[in-house]
Amino acid sequence: MKPEDIIQYVLQSYEGTVLHPNWGELGIFYNPEEKLTKGVYILTIKLKDGPNDQASNLNSDGVYRLNVAIEKDTFVKKFGSIPKRPLAGQTIEMDVNFAATDEIIPHPVYGWMSWISVINPSEQTFEELKPLIDEGYHLAVTKYKKKKI
Repeated sequence: MKPEDIIQYVLQSYEGTVLHPNWGELGIFYNPEEKLTKGVYILTIKLKDGPNDQASNLNSDGVYRLNVAIEKDTFVKKFGSIPKRPLAGQTIEMDVNFAATDEIIPHPVYGWMSWISVINPSEQTFEELKPLIDEGYHLAVTKYKKKKI
C-alpha cells in the first residue's frame, strides 16, 4: 500500500472527511462543510521522524507510518492496557518494536490516547485495519458532534 492509496480509500469511503497537512503529517479529519479549522482527527500518515517522535525510523525512502485513533476498549482488548502518557520526546512504555513493519501496534507516542499505528501496511494488513479505521471515523463523528459549532 502507498500513502496515496490509503488517503484515496478514506476520502472516498467516509463522508465529511478532508485531508490537511498538519505537523509534518498528512491528516485526515472529519469536518463536514469545513466548519472547523481542521476538524477532528481520524488518522494520520507520518512520512518522516520528528523531534518528539523518532521511534519508528521513518527517515528512510518509502517508509511511512499510518496512525489511527480507536476506542479505548478496543485498544485494551488488543494490547492489554492503556499505557501512561510519556514525557515529551519519549515513547510509551510497552514491550513493542515501534519500528516493526506491517504490524498493528500501539502508536509510539500517542498510545496513551488509544492510537494505533502500522509502518508500511500490506494490502492484507490494511484489510485488517479497515474495521479500525471505521471505528476511528465513528469516534471522530461523535467528538465532532460534541463540539459547539
